[in-house]
Amino acid sequence: MRTPLSWLAGRYSLGARSVRLAALGSVVASIAIIVTGGIVRVTGSGLGCTDWPMCTGETLAPTAEMGVHGAIEFGNRLLTGALCAVVGWVIITARLQERPMPAVLRGGWAQFWIVVLNAVVGGVTVWMRLSPYIVAAHFLAATLLLTAAVYTWHAAYADGAADGAGDVGGVGGVGGGSDENSKGGEVGRPGAPSPLAPRSAARIRSLSASLVAVTAVLVVVGTLATGSGPHAGDSSDVPRMPFNWTAVTVVHGVLAVAVLVLAGVLLSALPRDGFGAARRKAAAFLAVLLGQGVVGLVQSLTALPSLVVMLHLLGSALVWTGVLQVHFTVKRASFGHSGPPDGAPLPRARGAATHA
Repeated sequence: MRTPLSWLAGRYSLGARSVRLAALGSVVASIAIIVTGGIVRVTGSGLGCTDWPMCTGETLAPTAEMGVHGAIEFGNRLLTGALCAVVGWVIITARLQERPMPAVLRGGWAQFWIVVLNAVVGGVTVWMRLSPYIVAAHFLAATLLLTAAVYTWHAAYADGAADGAGDVGGVGGVGGGSDENSKGGEVGRPGAPSPLAPRSAARIRSLSASLVAVTAVLVVVGTLATGSGPHAGDSSDVPRMPFNWTAVTVVHGVLAVAVLVLAGVLLSALPRDGFGAARRKAAAFLAVLLGQGVVGLVQSLTALPSLVVMLHLLGSALVWTGVLQVHFTVKRASFGHSGPPDGAPLPRARGAATHA
């Protein structure tokens, strides 16, 4: 059975650049939804709209009597609609490629369903009058959306490179493929990157996976610190999580140091030959993580001012984006540059260029 997208795909096609820009747009929109959710929280606008999906029991939009809090909360809801449009454009551009981009298409549809999930969790958040546990789940659902967006962004370059679409290196060395890795040619030929021993490749992949896992724990503990802190999301008396904020913050800081150490170890373990993109992204991740640590320290020592809390929330989204980019790039490069077992002959078949 033909669908509207299959009908369009039979008549029109778009270049790889279009899907890459769409995927980047979904990453930016996912970060924006996290940041605007934080604005709702620190301004005490979480119940600016007292119902969901309507703003009140009678009106879809806030009334003048609801003031700025209603406008802020409703604005955040409108951004979800814009996010749906961006995700829809990712799906359309992926479907209208001359060569299939199945990973991008899967990532786009995953984002669509996660947006639906996030909207439902947001509604439950309002219905539960800002329960700190549901608020934490709402943030984690938004982080899951960001995960799918970054995966799609990476896949947009990887699929395009595999189809011979070229490699443009991404934005600021963060997204896209590795121009250095694309020069490899045939494994074992002069000028090609030296293959890694299987144990070295496995160690690099293990370090990368560990870095993602510890960073994920860092993010989750961050939600506990937020749920225990003073920003309840509403001007009324909203219950907080029954944890000692200072103790949770200390644990959060220790985890941040662990992530920093793991990132440094991974960077030192990455070979220079064939892993240029992975090294650049690991170095950028370290810089973002250090900046985030400074912001976190400042907010802890200055009684959590709203602006600094917002910067820390933005930093958390950038840290998560960065660690995923490192992981996806390392994983692809390490598989591409893994050599045969020790003592075995190098493969003679011509291989495709490897892209991070």
